[in-house]
Amino acid sequence: MSDSANVVLRFVLYVDLMLLFGVALFGLYSFRGQERLSGLPFRRLLTGTAGVGALLSSAGMVLMASAMSGESDVAQLRPHLEMMLFETDVGLAWVVRMIALVVAGLALMLYPRAPTSSLLIAATAGGIALASLAWSGHGAMDEGSRRFWHFLADILHLLAAGAWLGALLAFVLLAQTRALPTRAHAGLLVRAVKRFEPVGALIVVIISVTGVVNYLFIVGPKLEEVLLSHYGILLAIKVLLFAGMLVLAALNRFHLGPLLERSLRDGQHRAAAHALRRSVVVEMAAALVIVGLVAWLGTLSPEGEMSGF
Repeated sequence: MSDSANVVLRFVLYVDLMLLFGVALFGLYSFRGQERLSGLPFRRLLTGTAGVGALLSSAGMVLMASAMSGESDVAQLRPHLEMMLFETDVGLAWVVRMIALVVAGLALMLYPRAPTSSLLIAATAGGIALASLAWSGHGAMDEGSRRFWHFLADILHLLAAGAWLGALLAFVLLAQTRALPTRAHAGLLVRAVKRFEPVGALIVVIISVTGVVNYLFIVGPKLEEVLLSHYGILLAIKVLLFAGMLVLAALNRFHLGPLLERSLRDGQHRAAAHALRRSVVVEMAAALVIVGLVAWLGTLSPEGEMSGF
């Protein structure tokens, strides 16, 4: 598997599993009761992400086995696939992910009758599937207690990022002008924005802390040497984009959100909703670029690059 194909596959899989977890979680903390049936098309959206996640995971495992073995014939590749699945940590993580995705898909079949339970199971299973990606990151190279703490930081980082990305997509869909024909729908958006505020603050804290911890695990207390490397340049771009997302999040929290609430009282909510949507779309675009950088960074070895300086 070429490096570019590996990065693209990792990126799409990361986005897919983050959305599965993040959107399901959003439905739990941002909506109440019957709001979960009228707010967003959760069943269709989450069933699709679960199915796509299973297909991408299967393709990734086949391509990884082919790259490691040098085999392309299906019959000759089978024993290598079996070895990876049953004798490696990556294979075990893949099996757990696939089981979690099946559970999420089955739970969503119950959504019209039990939306809360369905979302709870889907969010839990989606979180497990997303956490399994940590076994294909830098933490897998550690040993002992360091391995445990590195995995913990990786998993928390992934879950927080997934919660943020899922919330952004949910707000983009909720704030569509055609989705706000009535005052009731606009009120649903206002309530979702307010309910996201404490969750968003927690997400930012977790991402910031685990990001620093992961940096120390991967690189150590070094800065100047890292910035001269390819890895460091990509990491610096990621940090700058994250800072930009924080600015947009603050704009949404302290200006556009309150503006939408005031406009709802005045009956002029469409323009405010459109402004909020524009801001969230830009924030989501930055988030997608960050996920792409994460997928790329996961294929690089900063130690190897810095050894040349």
